[in-house]
Amino acid sequence: MELDKLIRDVPDFPKEGILFKDITTLLKDAGGFADALDRFYEFAKDKGITKIAGIESRGFIFGGALAARLGVGFVPVRKKGKLPAETISETYDLEYGTDTIEVHKDAFDEGDKVLLHDDLLATGGTMKAACNLIEKTGAEIVQISFLINLTFLNGAEKLEGYDVRSLIEY
Repeated sequence: MELDKLIRDVPDFPKEGILFKDITTLLKDAGGFADALDRFYEFAKDKGITKIAGIESRGFIFGGALAARLGVGFVPVRKKGKLPAETISETYDLEYGTDTIEVHKDAFDEGDKVLLHDDLLATGGTMKAACNLIEKTGAEIVQISFLINLTFLNGAEKLEGYDVRSLIEY
């Protein structure tokens, strides 16, 4: 299946000049959703993964489904202030300002083998911050997966040294 044919382009969203890659059109297609999940499973099945972490919010979709398929736990990586118990955080730079992501302090055990998932790789800043955050816990990132990699933004350069996988590249 050509998954890229199931992605809708939305011009000028969220602001003028941006061509947004809308994955909801793939998600609503049962065959496309299943095919993408099968491909993520093939990437991950022999990695010894003990937890999957998904970045808010679209990273929860395939991340959660893949965790269930692999029979491992799922950990949400959230924006600051969204988690109810004690957290650890990582602040990172954006084009204009900073942002902070968090996980619960007890989300990972030392030695956990983690697959980190998000829907799209753009500049790589959020994913690199998530890697730093998870590694603070003593867990190991064994794979990073994305539905889409916007290769022209060179986000994979920030993730050098990690096993980075994507299903669609633009």
